[in-house]
Formats: sequence, C-alpha cells, structure tokens
Amino acid sequence: MEYRDLGKSGMKVSTIAFGAWAVGGTMWGGSDDNDAITAIQHSLDLGITTIDTAPAYGNGASERIVGKAIKGRRDQVQILTKFGLQINTGVGTLHLQLTDLDGQPLRLYKNAKKDIIIAECEQSLKNLNTDYIDVYQQHWPDPATPLDETFEAVEQLLKAGKIRAIGVSNYSCDQLDVAGKMASITSIQPPYSMVNRGIEKELLPYCITNDIGVVVYSPLQRGLLTGKIGMDTQVPATDHRSQFPSFKPENRQKVLGLLDRIKPIAESHRITLAQLAIAWTIAQKGISTALVGARNPQQAKENARAAAVKLTSSELEWIDAHSKKIILQ
Repeated sequence: MEYRDLGKSGMKVSTIAFGAWAVGGTMWGGSDDNDAITAIQHSLDLGITTIDTAPAYGNGASERIVGKAIKGRRDQVQILTKFGLQINTGVGTLHLQLTDLDGQPLRLYKNAKKDIIIAECEQSLKNLNTDYIDVYQQHWPDPATPLDETFEAVEQLLKAGKIRAIGVSNYSCDQLDVAGKMASITSIQPPYSMVNRGIEKELLPYCITNDIGVVVYSPLQRGLLTGKIGMDTQVPATDHRSQFPSFKPENRQKVLGLLDRIKPIAESHRITLAQLAIAWTIAQKGISTALVGARNPQQAKENARAAAVKLTSSELEWIDAHSKKIILQ
C-alpha cells in the first residue's frame, strides 16, 4: 500500500480508502453488519488506513459500524466523516428523495447551520466511539446557510480538538476558493472516474496548485466499471442508483463498450476490471486517495490489491483515448 500526504494537514492517507457508504445499508439495498465490520478490519490488515463515512449513511449506521470495526485500533486509522446532510428532518433544503428499506419515504436535507453542525459532531463522535475526527467534511454545499456561519462552527470544533482538519465535499472550484478564505481547507471530496472526469478541467489543477488533498469518490462509477452490471440488471427503488443518470440504458451501453476496449489491459495484469479502474484512478496526478466500498473481506482484499497495480504510460494513454470519448447523459 502506498501512502500520500493529505494536503497540508501533516496526515498521510492510504491511496485506497475504505468508503463506508454502502455498509450503512440505506440507499444501497441493505447490508450485513457483521460482514461490514469484518471487511473494514480486513482492510486495515491489508494496509488501508483511511476510512470515509457520514451520519447520512444509514442515519448513523455506517459510523457505528466503523466505530465497532476500529475498536482497539483507533491510532492506526484516519477517520473522515461529514456534516450537513440529515435524514427525514424536514428542515433545510431537500437534496434527495428515495424509498427506505421498509418502504417508507427517505428524504435527505442539506442543513449546515452552526447549531446543527455542533450537535452532529457530538453524535458522530459517539457513533464512532472516538474523541476526535481526523477530517470533518461538509457533505454538500448548503444554499440556505452562509458559509461564514458554517465555518465558524467548524473552526470552533477544530480549536476544541474535536476535529484535526477541515474538508469539503461536492464543492465547485469557486465555492472552494471562497471557503479557503474562511478556513484552512485540507481536502475536497469530488466524484471522479474514467467516465466522470469533470474535475480535471479546473478543480484538480486548483487543488494541485494550492496543495489541497483530493479524496475522490465513485471511482467505480457506483459499480458500473466493475463489469458486473449489464443491460438487464435491475436496480430496486430502495437503491439510490435507480435515480442515478449513469444507470440509464444508453449510458450503461457506453460504459460496457468502454470496458470491452480496456478489458485486455486488465487481463494482461491478471486483475479485474474493478481493480483496473481503481489503479487508473490513483495513478492520476493530484489524487490523494480513492474511496472504494467493500461489503465483505473478499471485496476488501480485491480492492487493496489494486494499489499494487502499476499501469504503463501506454496503457494509461490507451484508457485516456477511449474514456475521454464517453459522455454520459
């Protein structure tokens, strides 16, 4: 496993991080807690020291699972969690509406007001069974709350020692620039994959220039780049991917076509398409770490192995040439 500096924080993160969204169950069609705990512990054994979670992942379930998994090993990991996105509160800006596993409506609201952030942090510390969070990230920009109010709260938590560093997620370059004038931003968490390369134009160069860590999520495009999701795969309404544009038939077709073209590279390295996608992601300039989920130890093992894959310049050029042609609608 390789470890990289996370911005100017002084922290080093593993190039592959454990993304704990799916283990929260909600929005991913369910999850087995025991398998999830074992997957996290196995990841730690394999050198993955960075774990990303959020209270919105299963309404605290993901954080609680992480807390159980790292018991006795807190000093071996960097915990990244988030604030500003709550489930079924009815307060704030509606962000997403789905059906929960029990068939009930599930609504997520953006709310990054000061009192909410302070309370969320205390609950996250309890869920995670820790007295500090390594990187505390705003989950989504909140259009209804002034940034100075949001970062006043986060700076208060920083001074109190409850968090070690400040991060943001899903920010534009302009928003990041404004936030950077109010607080020292250690990292940003944007989506990034072979078929979602929008950050390469402005955001990634900005972060490289300003020494801001880049923690990318969805390097597998929510599973599409694994090759396991075909044209006939049905996604239930309880799975957030049922509303995700990439899963439209025309987009699936484009992705499957790309996978056919790059499959020989995976075969030459004796790796899976998922491992190829992960290896490609962490090979890109400016990427600090890639968040990858695992629901069981075998998946954790496969993810960790991708860190050892070294793609040649010609292989990277081949993937670039074909992936840049893919425009998902």
